[in-house]
Amino acid sequence: MSGPLFKRIDCDVEYMVSAIDHGTIGLPDIQRPFVWSASKVRDLFDSMFRGYPIGYLLLWAAPENEGTKLIGTAVHGIDTPSTLIIDGQQRLTSLYAVMKGKKVLNKDFQEKLIKIAFRPLTGDFAVATAAHGRSPDWVEDISEVFQNYEDSYEFINEFIDEVSKSKEIEPNSRKAIAKNIQRLLQLRKYPFSALEVNSATDEEDVADIFVRVNSQGQKLNQADFILTLMSVFWEEGRDALEAFCERSRKAGAKELSSYNYFIEPDPAQLLRVAIGIGFRRARLKYAYLILRGKDLESGQYSPQRREEQFNTLKKAQDKVLDLQNWHEFMKIPVCAGYRSSSMITSETALLYSYALFLIGKYDFGVDSYALRMVIAQWFFMSSITGRYSSSPESRMEQDLANLRTVQGAEQYTAHLKSVVDSELTSDFWSITLPNDLATAAARSPSWFAYCAVLKLLDAQVLFSNMKVSELLDPITHSKKAALERHHLFPKNYLASIDIKDDRDRNQIANFALVEWDDNIHISDAAPSEYFPQYMKRFKDSPEKLGVMLEMHALPVGWENMPYNEFLTKRRRLLAQVIKEGYTRLSKGEKDIDSPDISASELIARGESNTVEFKSTLRVNLHSRQKDSVIEHASLKTIAAFLNTRGGYLLVGVDDTGKILGLDSDGFASSDKMLQHLDNLISNKIGPYHMLYIQPRVENHTNKYVLIIKCSPSNAPAYVNDGDKHFYIRAGASTRELPVDELHTYIQRRFDL
Repeated sequence: MSGPLFKRIDCDVEYMVSAIDHGTIGLPDIQRPFVWSASKVRDLFDSMFRGYPIGYLLLWAAPENEGTKLIGTAVHGIDTPSTLIIDGQQRLTSLYAVMKGKKVLNKDFQEKLIKIAFRPLTGDFAVATAAHGRSPDWVEDISEVFQNYEDSYEFINEFIDEVSKSKEIEPNSRKAIAKNIQRLLQLRKYPFSALEVNSATDEEDVADIFVRVNSQGQKLNQADFILTLMSVFWEEGRDALEAFCERSRKAGAKELSSYNYFIEPDPAQLLRVAIGIGFRRARLKYAYLILRGKDLESGQYSPQRREEQFNTLKKAQDKVLDLQNWHEFMKIPVCAGYRSSSMITSETALLYSYALFLIGKYDFGVDSYALRMVIAQWFFMSSITGRYSSSPESRMEQDLANLRTVQGAEQYTAHLKSVVDSELTSDFWSITLPNDLATAAARSPSWFAYCAVLKLLDAQVLFSNMKVSELLDPITHSKKAALERHHLFPKNYLASIDIKDDRDRNQIANFALVEWDDNIHISDAAPSEYFPQYMKRFKDSPEKLGVMLEMHALPVGWENMPYNEFLTKRRRLLAQVIKEGYTRLSKGEKDIDSPDISASELIARGESNTVEFKSTLRVNLHSRQKDSVIEHASLKTIAAFLNTRGGYLLVGVDDTGKILGLDSDGFASSDKMLQHLDNLISNKIGPYHMLYIQPRVENHTNKYVLIIKCSPSNAPAYVNDGDKHFYIRAGASTRELPVDELHTYIQRRFDL
């Protein structure tokens, strides 16, 4: 196209706000939710009040498209706006929301008013607080001024009268107050300059313009533009993305939700996944070419191609937003040892792993268990190596391109494993990883990989009989974190030996996971002082102590080593522990949620927060009589699993893991036992919870074991024995919550 693609338009704020309100200018939500802080809105009004320039707007004289989203509340007969706001949304949303007194959505998709206070005497602006509301010197919300501009003199007089009740006002001050309120109202006439891109300009050219623009320091990118196009051409698709993202931020059991413990995605991130699985592309620039109908191989455009590609994108997005897929995938980081968002250093690695999970499921038909294990290895590898930390689109583009010659499920899993193995070589474990561990970065991928493998290896917390996996549980909240990063060589102790640089003192190799009270008790003591004292806790369990020191990578005699020597040796040991944990993962040991995990595998794991053994279901082995106390013990465990994270109750196995069988309970058949269990749960816990309980009887070396699998319930489960009792799992035991903790736990766990 020859000549300028745009023309200049001069207008004022009142015209723009009115045009938005009446629908002639459309605001297609390109950066929703509202990303500006209230302080930026305050600064915008302050700049305008002082007569400073606030930048230009970029508009697009829209081609005739159906479905462009409008904002504004005025009743009008306009179905589609003639002009779209491409750049300047945050400024115009600020002006519109404040001048009209309308609510905006914050980053958590909650509606709120932007309240800017104004002090007429001095012309100062502030983010409104309760103090401004109590002070007669301030207009608490300038929206009130703009909405009363037709009665401005009356407003001014009433304001001055109100101030006069608390103090005497000098004549000059009266004039200043009146003048500044009038100046505030004149902001409606503040001049704007806009550049309007003409309607003949295609989306690709508009995108090229769009991504070069800076708006009040808010860098715009291709994802913003593509979401704009979705608002224009496929509003329901954009709405579906945003609804999914909104629900991911709210825990609740009343409806299906995308809430999880790992990520609160934004629409652009999920769009990347959809493009990846639908078109095997990672660069978002392809998205607007796809929306225009360009064949990515031939470069040709056609309406038919556009329709076909739109349908492909819609199907891909449906898979991405499918809650079954989403929550099935969220088991994968758990399988890799990661427990919450605090351990995720790359959301890109998580979401690209989701794309590969969906490709494996739908395009290659990989078995669900095999897929979970290979994607868990991929996620672990991409996290610890920072695979997507630099040029992520280019790297993922290559990863997707390498799948073009892959055929079938076996080739798919073999290909991913070969890539993982090519990254996690012997040199990686012995050279690269120890070097990566030589850092003081608080969010180091190698540190969180170490935390993950402690969970995989079922390691205990240092100096504790609790397991790392139990205290990393994201459901647990308290004033103090259950686990803390303890300086093995305390910072003040290091300062006392003239090591004062925080970069030296906060080395990852100087950290270990301990319970918070131990961390507080150790305080600033030298390792040679506190370590022998804590070793005494395990004087009767030397083997347990040995395993603990190995898992926490503590060199022999570390407490007496020079600090730098200790760091060097511990980095190598940390790398070995991480390698051991990854080896456990790569061997494919079934995780606790595997549908076909056997009694022998569960018994081998031992009792934990998700596994418990009971010798019988109803018979007291001492009296050889049926005993309601024995039944109640099983019901307590079942309810606790339902109320916490789920788990397995094995009946016919004693506390040591010895299989006793089911004969002692005296049932005529396995069916009779299952029927009794069903009646027991229905009567004492409630039939609703049977939806989350899957019992089965398994033959193990000619002895039968009852395996009761419990999934986390979406409603509180009480055991009713005349009174209602609420139980949870706490480590390898079941605990009844006291009344003072019950409400808080239920509110947090079930959002009730």
